[in-house]
Amino acid sequence: METLSDQLLIESYKKAKALDLNDDFIALIEKELKKRGLADHLKETS
Repeated sequence: METLSDQLLIESYKKAKALDLNDDFIALIEKELKKRGLADHLKETS
């Protein structure tokens, strides 16, 4: 995950939510977003 840019991580999260991918996968992305201080983007797609 650390090799992904912030923008690519955000886009991946939005796409994973839109495609209703595995909850564990989405949780992993959410954890990384929070770790990077990008948790604001979690609210945008809820």
